[in-house]
Amino acid sequence: MNKQLVLMDHDGGVDDYLATMLLLTMEHIELLGVVVTPADCYVQPAVSATRKIIDLMGFSHIPVAESTVRGINPFPRLYRRDSLIVDHLPILNQNEFLTTPLVKQTGQDFMVQVLREAPEPVTLMVTGPLTTVAVALEKAPDIESKIAKIIWMGGALNVPGNVEKSLEAGQDGSAEWNVYWDAVSAAQVWETQIEIIMCPLDLTNNVPVTSDLVQKMGKQRHYPISDLAGQCYALVIPQDYYFWDVLATAYLGRPELYQLREWETEIITSGISQGRTKIVSGGKQILAMDKVDKDAFYSYILQQWAR
Repeated sequence: MNKQLVLMDHDGGVDDYLATMLLLTMEHIELLGVVVTPADCYVQPAVSATRKIIDLMGFSHIPVAESTVRGINPFPRLYRRDSLIVDHLPILNQNEFLTTPLVKQTGQDFMVQVLREAPEPVTLMVTGPLTTVAVALEKAPDIESKIAKIIWMGGALNVPGNVEKSLEAGQDGSAEWNVYWDAVSAAQVWETQIEIIMCPLDLTNNVPVTSDLVQKMGKQRHYPISDLAGQCYALVIPQDYYFWDVLATAYLGRPELYQLREWETEIITSGISQGRTKIVSGGKQILAMDKVDKDAFYSYILQQWAR
C-alpha cells in the first residue's frame, strides 16, 4: 500500500513538537519534511528542538526548513520562550551532533520544491499560522494542484477565541491565535480551492491535558518518547492547556474517531474581530472536526508514544 505523503508546517509551541512526535509514529505516513514557521516560538531553538526530536525518533533522513515569513500580531513572549526550554531538555541533548539536515532554502521555498517534486498531491499538516502556505502559493501558484488538502489546527467557530482582550487591546475576543497572528494570509488560503479540514477551538476546548494523563505517561517513561512527551506536558500543566495540535494531527492516524461537519466561513482580516473565523452563508466551505471519541484519542496517543 502506498503511504500518504505529508508535509508538516508547525510553529514551535510545546504541542507542535508533540504533534511532530505523533506524526512520526504513523506507519502509513511518509513525512516529506518539516517546516518551522516563526510564530509561537523563537525560531532558532524551535528548529533545533525539531531536529533533535527527529534524531531521537530515528528519522534523521527527514529534512527541516526554517520559514522566514512574518506575522502581523506577535505571540506573547511568555508563550514563545517554551521553545528555548524544550530545546534544552536533557533527553534531547544526549548527542553532541545533530544528524537531521537543516536545508539551506527558506521554509517557503522548501515547501514549493517538495510539492513540485512530489509524485502525487501532498497533505499539508499545519499546526501554526497559514502564512508559510500563503507565501508559497503566492510565489508558485502552480503548487495549489499539488496540495491534496490542508489539515489545520486553527479557528474558533461557535465559541470564543483564545486571543485575550486583556492582552490584545482593541480585540473582541473572537479570534484564535493561529489566525490572529496573520489573518490576511489565512484569508488568502481561504480564497483557494484547496480542501481544508479544521480542528477548531470548538473541539479542542473539550479535550484538556490532564494530570491523570501525564501521570500515565510517567508510568511508561521507560519509553523515550513517552518520557519526552511527559516532560513537555509537565511544562504546561499549571495552565489551562488543551490538545490543540496533537488532536488535529491524530486525525491523520485515526480519522474514524472524529465526526466532521461542513461550514461556510470567511476570515475577518481587520477591526476588532481581526482573526475571527466567521460562519457566513456563501463563504468558503470547509470541514471542521466537530466531535471526537475522547477516551479512544487518549488511549491512541499513549499507545503511539510507547516507543
